[in-house]
Amino acid sequence: MKNIITKNLVLRPLTLDDTNDVFDYSKNKNVGPRAGWKPHETIEETEVIMETIFVGQENIWGIEYNKRIIGSIGLIEDPHRQNDQARMLGYALSEDYWGQGIMTEAAKAVLTYGFDTLGLDLISAVHYPFNLGSQRVIEKCGFLYEGTIRQAEKIYTGEIRDVKAYSITREEFR
Repeated sequence: MKNIITKNLVLRPLTLDDTNDVFDYSKNKNVGPRAGWKPHETIEETEVIMETIFVGQENIWGIEYNKRIIGSIGLIEDPHRQNDQARMLGYALSEDYWGQGIMTEAAKAVLTYGFDTLGLDLISAVHYPFNLGSQRVIEKCGFLYEGTIRQAEKIYTGEIRDVKAYSITREEFR
């Protein structure tokens, strides 16, 4: 998997050497819950997650900014679609960098990769209704709102949440 270079970012595969940076943003109580996962409590917890979810995985990148990993982004299987040519965009970003256009820049680069390199037909994205920052990223990238999937996901607390669903096709992205 190649690095993706943008104006301000390097999107690159994560390694175990990135564990401290990932822990720094993943322990924040405002980051994980917006995506449905609990804040990391220890560096060891982050290391296990790095080994099982990030390291060595195709189409998942760390977001490097000023030589530091400040988030992650990837294209994963879409649990709502049975289509080999569709993937779901997922991401997380350190709260220190919210509202600066960084995630929009990363997401547009990953969309380009998904359509041009992977040959995908459709990329989806979802967010919880209260996560307006994520909604703004999705809208700035040109996704179209499909609707709200009610009682769609159980999060780490046991709470069941609605998700707002979006998608964009290759043609719409052009």
